[in-house]
Amino acid sequence: MTVSFHKYTGDFFPGTGKLDNNGAGPSKHFCMNVPLLDGIDDNMYLTIFKTVIDDTVTAFRPSAIVLQCGANSLVCDRLGAFNVSIAAHGECFNFVRKFNVPLLVVGGGGYTIKNVSRCWTYETSVLVGAEIPDELPATVYDSFFADSHWKLHPPLMGKVDNQNSPASLQRITVSIRNKLRYLQGAPSAAMQEIPPDLQGLLADENRTAEERDEELGTGQAGEKRLGRSTARNEFYDALSVDEVLRAPGPARVAIFDVNETYLGRRFVNVQRTG
Repeated sequence: MTVSFHKYTGDFFPGTGKLDNNGAGPSKHFCMNVPLLDGIDDNMYLTIFKTVIDDTVTAFRPSAIVLQCGANSLVCDRLGAFNVSIAAHGECFNFVRKFNVPLLVVGGGGYTIKNVSRCWTYETSVLVGAEIPDELPATVYDSFFADSHWKLHPPLMGKVDNQNSPASLQRITVSIRNKLRYLQGAPSAAMQEIPPDLQGLLADENRTAEERDEELGTGQAGEKRLGRSTARNEFYDALSVDEVLRAPGPARVAIFDVNETYLGRRFVNVQRTG
């Protein structure tokens, strides 16, 4: 599911993001575009953002959220044309955080660098739950912030006329809610009952080899199995080390395990080489 809040006029880059574009093929109904006009202010932006995001989270029930904090929606951005303050931008961020869903936060657009740095500094403080002063600390970049008197939240200047209206935002909200009716929650693997024949197969796999042999009447209690097949009537006495050493011809003896038990008889496992 993707929800995008952006400027849309038809000729503004990249020229996509109409309200009625909601995905195609398998992704149909999983793309929600919120096209806005120039000059939207804090109050309008917060209202439509909170309404759409709350409706989407309720309908889709995401297990994780990726939040891209694009700063080109801030007032005085070189390319953007909104009137959103840093405080309102951060309030949107904080609203998403309060859903208590695993959250990945990334940066985005923003073409007035001093405003981008202010915005992401403030939102980082919101993310970690820290309060920071409005007065910016002295740095080698002081000249960039002199026009705002070194404030984190400078007064809004250079406002653009607001071309959005309560009626236009209401139409967007109603359209988004109608699209969300197609959702039945996040896509997931369907839960199905295991067929009875498969249950029996799984139960058989969980039994030990000894249990299966005993059911067939071929096993002997407490018997350890080697990697070779041995007939039940094949009994033999293992040679002792002394017997091997007394055998004619050169021999080298390697004792691998003197505590192995086979068919209830203790023996010394001897390999004759040479």
